[in-house]
Amino acid sequence: MTFCIGIQVREGIIALADTRIVRGSEQVNKQKLAAFQHGNSALFTMTSGLRSVRDKTLVYVEESLRGGGETQDRLYQFANLFGQQLRRVKEEDGPSLTSTGHSFNLHAIIGGCLPADDRPQMFYVYPEGNWVECAIDSPYFMIGRTYYGKPILDRLLTFETPLRAALALAFLAFDATRASVTDVGYPIDVAVISTQSRLPVYQRLTQADLAETSDSWAQGLKDILGQLPMSWADPLLNSASFDAAGPSGVLNPPNQDQTQS
Repeated sequence: MTFCIGIQVREGIIALADTRIVRGSEQVNKQKLAAFQHGNSALFTMTSGLRSVRDKTLVYVEESLRGGGETQDRLYQFANLFGQQLRRVKEEDGPSLTSTGHSFNLHAIIGGCLPADDRPQMFYVYPEGNWVECAIDSPYFMIGRTYYGKPILDRLLTFETPLRAALALAFLAFDATRASVTDVGYPIDVAVISTQSRLPVYQRLTQADLAETSDSWAQGLKDILGQLPMSWADPLLNSASFDAAGPSGVLNPPNQDQTQS
């Protein structure tokens, strides 16, 4: 499986992807966050789904750009091109994949800043080739294993979150996911695009690189757990004592509707 997250805040964009691929009893690492050079600009793609579909789509995109077609000076135009080539791959390979029980399920996150863009942009491309743009009221996209990282993002992430804090939240969403599943793991690839620079900066990070952050977060959660206001629990806990004659101080159960047949 896969974990990829893209976050867009006022100060820029964060992209993070794991590298683990599990095939039966085998485990390998493959890059899922790919840098893409287009003229004097740079952007990234992250994908979840069949790698063969991803690779073929990117080859077709590169071929189309080299062919000197329509100028791609806005990121949405690149997202359009990616969607067109994805549909092309679906027409070519979709029937054979379906016949062998495989789903045409490629999802992609594309981010970057091309010459005519006012600021870095980010798009989510569906398997059908259509896309949506990241918005102020929904400042992140996740593909792959999406369930485990959502709670912390939905609680803490907004468009006004500083870029540094957004990077921390992207890691914590990954950390929550890899703690719960076996098919998401290190190393991770990270890209940061600040609004000022407009160019991605990439780095690969291992579990050793991030151990201090992960351990600090886990310890902080334990500390906060011990400090939670729990006066509401006192009646429940104090009434859980038993003596030889039976339970003492048992609370009345909630009222239940009773019907007679």
